[in-house]
Amino acid sequence: MPDLNVNAVGLPRPWLVADIGGTNARFGWLAEDSVTISHVATLPAAGHAGPGDAAAHYLADLAVSLGSAYRPPRAAAFAVATAVGSDPIFFTNSDWALSRRDTQAALNLDELLVLNDFEALALSLPRLQPQQLRAWPGVAMPAARTTLAVIGPGTGLGVAGLVPTADGHWAAVPGEGGHATLSAADDFDAAVLAVVRREHPHVSAERLLSGIGLPTLYGAVAAVLGQAAAPSHSALPWPLTTELIVERGLDGSDAVCSRTLDVFCALLGSFAGNVALVLGARGGVYIGGGIVPRLGERFFQSAFRQRFEAKGRFEPYLQAIPTLLIIDTLAALNGGVQALVQQRR
Repeated sequence: MPDLNVNAVGLPRPWLVADIGGTNARFGWLAEDSVTISHVATLPAAGHAGPGDAAAHYLADLAVSLGSAYRPPRAAAFAVATAVGSDPIFFTNSDWALSRRDTQAALNLDELLVLNDFEALALSLPRLQPQQLRAWPGVAMPAARTTLAVIGPGTGLGVAGLVPTADGHWAAVPGEGGHATLSAADDFDAAVLAVVRREHPHVSAERLLSGIGLPTLYGAVAAVLGQAAAPSHSALPWPLTTELIVERGLDGSDAVCSRTLDVFCALLGSFAGNVALVLGARGGVYIGGGIVPRLGERFFQSAFRQRFEAKGRFEPYLQAIPTLLIIDTLAALNGGVQALVQQRR
């Protein structure tokens, strides 16, 4: 991870930062005299009763690792994969719940910030280094600071914006854009959505463009193509997991999986273009989450960018907006640090 511009004057340190999704909880540490996040660890959600329990497990292991150099954290920022509202906070795609008050007391923290995971990822965007990104070729980055957007197909589908402020800092705009209605851009898209609507009257973007949604998309693509959704090889599990769909789509061993990846990238491009228009994200649209980085060259050979730009009279507007893939899946931890830095400003 890159070094962070962390003031000595901020909240008391050490700091604990966490990116807590529907499948995994990722933790990192910012020591008293450091500007670099260290001791990053990923813990499966399935193995812990909740975020507080996972954090306590991480800190216990860290205390053993650091020995006499360990100091309990003074402040923490938890980025969570759900809407942040009243206490307790319930997660959208897992059985976890988080009480700010109880977790702060249990971990003996002076300060606990809880923010949406894509609010944190948005805050990380200005800190990202070239080695953490891969830009779509042929589109230059704008010279001036202007609004950014981030979209992330992971377990779910997160969306957030980032707006420059008058004092030279940034304000994140969290939301639940992944639950906006997904629209069709051609007849094949329309047929796929029609299949899904037989079971789900509201087809959100997350319903298909996420880890929980990719198997649904696969089944709909198979139905439109007139093929049996169940794999012909009985040794394979059914329904197919997202991991198998990606694997078999990339290696060419399953034509339906391959077509599913094509449709996924195209629909994601259309959705990303919509987000760019809604937010006025002329500074760039960043793609995060764990799925797209695994597609590698397939993503950059897909219809994503074509669909991103295909907005009729506003095609020239979209053509000037860069799209960038975040290849560092731990980037949101930097956003937690930024939230703690800005807490004192």
